[in-house]
Amino acid sequence: MDARNQPRNMKIVWVLGTIVVLGLSLSALPMAFGESRPCADDIARLCKDVQPGKGGIARCLKEHENELSPSCKERIAVAKERRTEFRDACTGDVQQFCKDVQPGKGGIAKCLKQHENELSPACKGMVAQFKDRK
Repeated sequence: MDARNQPRNMKIVWVLGTIVVLGLSLSALPMAFGESRPCADDIARLCKDVQPGKGGIARCLKEHENELSPSCKERIAVAKERRTEFRDACTGDVQQFCKDVQPGKGGIAKCLKQHENELSPACKGMVAQFKDRK
């Protein structure tokens, strides 16, 4: 692998992981099986003027992390852990199959889905977990 592309590839993996994990974890949509949305009240209280998209809500929550409810703090901690797991599982796959894909607008997620049958077992498992949560 070309060492010059490594920082860009890692950025792509982090961006994808963050979007996927935070998007699923902090979504304002109701969770399956009646699970509560632990950050919904915090978002309404602290980030009501923030337009969704482009990481604005996540940035707002980060700026107000000392004011967050315990359940929201826990949800964010779990999301960070999942992001790390995703990065560890899929870095090689993103570099192999999606190195020319620009991050944003779901391009890398779409790329991984297109290569789903070729992904490493670990990455395939992570992709399947996220698909099952939708």
